[in-house]
Amino acid sequence: MQNVSDFIVKRLDQWGIRRVFGYPGDGINGLMAAFGRTDLPLEFVQTRHEETAALMACAHAKFTGQVGVCVATSGPGAIHLANGLYDARMDHQPVVAIVGQQARSALGTNYQQEVDLHSLFKDVARDFVHTASTPTQLRHLIDRALRIAMERRSVTCIILPNDVQTLPAVEAPPREHGTTHTGIGYTHHANVPDAHALRNAADVLNKGERVAMLVGAGAIGAEEELRQVADVLGAGVAKALLGKPALDDRLPYVTGSIGMLGTQPSWELMNGCDTLLMVGTAFPYSEFLPPEGQARAVQIDRDGSMLNLRYPVEVGLVGDARQTLQALVPFLESRSDDAWRKRIEGLVSEWWRKMEARAMVDADPVNPQRVFWELSPRLPDDSIITCDSGTAANWYARDIKLRPGMQASLSGGLATMGCGVPYALAAKLASPGRPVFALVGDGAMQMNGLNELITIADRWRDWQNPTLVVMVLNNGDLNEVTWEQRAEGDPRVDVTQRLPPFPYAEYGRMLGLHGMRVDRPDRIASAWEEALSADRPVVLEVVVDPNVPPLPPHIPWKQARAYFQALSKDDERGSVLRSTLKQWWAGR
Repeated sequence: MQNVSDFIVKRLDQWGIRRVFGYPGDGINGLMAAFGRTDLPLEFVQTRHEETAALMACAHAKFTGQVGVCVATSGPGAIHLANGLYDARMDHQPVVAIVGQQARSALGTNYQQEVDLHSLFKDVARDFVHTASTPTQLRHLIDRALRIAMERRSVTCIILPNDVQTLPAVEAPPREHGTTHTGIGYTHHANVPDAHALRNAADVLNKGERVAMLVGAGAIGAEEELRQVADVLGAGVAKALLGKPALDDRLPYVTGSIGMLGTQPSWELMNGCDTLLMVGTAFPYSEFLPPEGQARAVQIDRDGSMLNLRYPVEVGLVGDARQTLQALVPFLESRSDDAWRKRIEGLVSEWWRKMEARAMVDADPVNPQRVFWELSPRLPDDSIITCDSGTAANWYARDIKLRPGMQASLSGGLATMGCGVPYALAAKLASPGRPVFALVGDGAMQMNGLNELITIADRWRDWQNPTLVVMVLNNGDLNEVTWEQRAEGDPRVDVTQRLPPFPYAEYGRMLGLHGMRVDRPDRIASAWEEALSADRPVVLEVVVDPNVPPLPPHIPWKQARAYFQALSKDDERGSVLRSTLKQWWAGR
């Protein structure tokens, strides 16, 4: 006889869910047993930690467009999910968490592992968090959790007391008062604003002489439309970090990333424009947008609550980015004067020349920028790239040129450490035929990456294409925070910043993976070639100089003064100052 847990597995399968990430425990064992009984094509992926299960569910949603599902036991298991769930919420990804709870009769008695899960999840899963108390509820709880996650691109949560998990299932609620009857049917939207709104937006854009575009993750999948609009308006295009895959980095008018991790052309674009078109972005740092009042603005977003959030816009269009841009194009007027576009293209060309020069500057022992610069032209066309938080994100943002057909992501809104390897593993499980690259710092690697290498070692033989490269920047330092300390006027604090040494490549080899350690710049290119041709996943450990600065595109005098004050007290001041001057001078 089918029980509640069997029904949950069946219902998830009916919704098209093919992969659930999680970790077992007695609070969720009824559901674990159902995974053992089913012959449905629904895979349970055992991760090394509940946090990485939630991060993988988020990455699955990012790379497939489907709902990510993660499972954890009661108490500590549920608590561990929180970080990955916040990553999904802040990057607007649909994720459903199914968590165990103590038996209904024990609730309220300070029972072992009894946690107030409603209070725990009421923020991260604020759109939907409910506890199953009877089998009759399960159909609508599963249906509602999945539908709301998809509709609102948010996190939802179902709490399952362990005694409910093994009760006899109810396929369909009775037709009586107090019951509800949900379904799985598709939901269709009107994804394009009306003609009047489009004309108003076009009127603003057509009057601009120096148009800038800022695109984010919501614009991914609209590359052709973005190019068409940019060409008609003669615009330059900057990209929020999550929107990096939205447009080909090789286009001469694409200025690259924006913000502290951004480029000089993006800074010039925003400060020189008189009109701004934002598409699918919630980029948070207003100081990198045009000064308020300088530019007239139009914004496109599928979520109306995100309009007019970062910059005052005259016309906000609620709709799908691709379809709205398609509908907008007929109302736009081509530019006869291309001086603005040519100026932007000149800045972009000069920037790429400078990036190459900076990447080739000598360092002790390896310049981290060069690791990314050498990878970029070697990336296969169908690559999936994940990046962790830290200085790796700086070099990913600036030195990697993404091309059409590639996918890439990192933790955007939350900017959590420890996501890079879990993201890469989820991407590989979803697309086993595609090459995947995780670009990770040693701090993030010691957090979560080392653990999920165990999972990679366990599963890689099932993959159609074994190429999964985990590149670790080994500088022995929590480097991003070190630079943040210096920018705030404080010297590096060794007791907080130093990382314990660890043999990453050797550890990879111990697990049966291919491990390489590089500590000379002339070995970087051949190491990438070797990694790409390896017959198994690779741990590529590169020993890099922690004193190469990730120079921001604009340094206010106050920040520069604080930086040099910090260096005067810093134990590494000589090396840091030399590296800073070399980077500043490169390409000039």
